[in-house]
Order: sequence, then structure tokens, then C-alpha cells
Amino acid sequence: MSMDVKKLEAKPIKIKEVGPRDGLQNEATFVPTQDKIAWINALSRSGLAYIEVTSFVHPKWIPALADAVEVAAGIERAPGVTYAALVPNEKGLERALAAGVHEVSIFLSASETHNLKNINKTRTETYPILAETAKAALAAGKTVRGYVSTVFGCPYEGVVPVDDVIRVTEALLEMGVAEVSLGDTIGVAHPRQVQEVLEVLLRRFPADRLAMHFHDTRGMAMANVLVSLDMGMTTFDSSLGGLGGCPYAPGASGNIATDDLLYMLHGLGMQTGIDAEKLQAAARFIQEKMGRPLGSHSMQACQS
Repeated sequence: MSMDVKKLEAKPIKIKEVGPRDGLQNEATFVPTQDKIAWINALSRSGLAYIEVTSFVHPKWIPALADAVEVAAGIERAPGVTYAALVPNEKGLERALAAGVHEVSIFLSASETHNLKNINKTRTETYPILAETAKAALAAGKTVRGYVSTVFGCPYEGVVPVDDVIRVTEALLEMGVAEVSLGDTIGVAHPRQVQEVLEVLLRRFPADRLAMHFHDTRGMAMANVLVSLDMGMTTFDSSLGGLGGCPYAPGASGNIATDDLLYMLHGLGMQTGIDAEKLQAAARFIQEKMGRPLGSHSMQACQS
């Protein structure tokens, strides 16, 4: 693998901010509703074109996001920004539609055991639920995104066969999903593995129908982004300050930090449309509300 930086400079990169959902869902600290709204409004002013604002999973399972309706209904809608939310089923979709989200995200795991832990259903049992949810969302005029968890490894099963990833990705695309986000849920992926998995997937699916979702458990997330960029990927999920983790994946630490990712991409001369100073202001805001330092390198550098 050899990276052509000049070639990369020409690529517009999409950063999808998942901090308000994936970042906060596993936090012990409950961020008050008005603070969540103020944070999302600050994110909207940064130039981000996509923000996943909350989850409509039952509050019993994700108590940190029990105020999903209030948050989604209360934010200011900036022109050109897509406001998305995670939904598990048609009941969750009803709440999301009532709150006015633009896009709904459905989800399942590439590994059977993680799917059982996360959704309490097998993958086979999950497909019809997701298909009906996607159908209803599309009928309501919304776009639909699909998340595939444990693409690069499962906390219960270990290595996940790439054929399993292909099967769930195909199933989601057949449901009308516009884009599938490939999740390194526990942060075990390394550059060689990312290259090998993408070599297989990109022979079957176009790059513009896939996104990368890396966690930084072993410090490999940024290297994995570089490999993905080199292979033609242009869409990446990230969470401001590195907030996040999966409640059903022991050992999963935070997502790749949006602020760190932005620093690298801008250093490579790549276009994101995001204002780094405004993004940093949003990071300082949520750090204060969390009452602890955020884990991103950018935030640590600001405090040193």
C-alpha cells in the first residue's frame, strides 16, 4: 500500500458526527436535555453536514438518551444539515418521525452472539423487523442508513468471517438503505485487516454506499482511516472528543475523535467543510458539561 497524498487532496470527505448518540449512550453522567440541545446547536454551527442526534431505543436500555423526543424536537435545524437518529423498530420510528428527524439508522451485528446481546434476537429474526422499519421510513420520505456492528471482530466470537459481513450488508442494501456503516465496535481492527476486508467488500459494493466507523481501543483508528482513504473510502463516522463506546461490547472504548480526524484530514489538504475552531468550541462545551476531560488528543493538547 502506498498513499498518494495528491490524489487524496481532491477528495471531499464526509464526516458524520455521532457524538450526541454513540458518544453519550454509554456515559454514566446524564447530560441534561437543554445541554444536549445546546451542544447539537453548536455542532450545527461548525459546518458539519450530518449529526446523529439521539437514539429511539427504549429508555430502559439506553437511559442516557431517555430524552430522545425532547432533544430531536428541540434542536435548531441549520440549513444543509442532516439530523439523524438510531431506531430499533417501527415503534421507535414512530417517535423519531414525530420528532422530525431527517434520516433513520437501523442496526444489526455481523456476529450472531453480539446481535443476541445487543438486540435480543438472532440475525434471522432481526431482518424482518428492520425491513419493515426501513419500508415505513422510506414511505414517510426519510432516508435510511444501516449500521453493521462487529465487522472486524466480536467480543464474544473473536474474528468475524467477511462472508457474514457481506450477507448483512447485502440484506440492508436490499431493504433500501442508502449507506451501510461498517463498525469496528470493539476497536480491534488494524490496517492490514482493514485493507483485506475492504478489498473483498469493494469488489461487491461501491465505495459511496459504504462508510467506516472506527473505535480507538488500541490506538489504531487513525491508521485505519488512512488505509480506508487510500482504498477510496470517503465517509467516516466520528464522535467529538472521542466520546463513546458500546454498552453491549465489553472493552469498547471511544469512537475516533472528530477533532483529531479533522486535524489529520486538513493536514492532508482534504476538504471537509468544517470549521476547526467552531468544532473545538463545541468540544469545550460538552467537556464542561461532562465534568471530565475528553479523551481526544486535540483536547489534551489544548489543556497542556
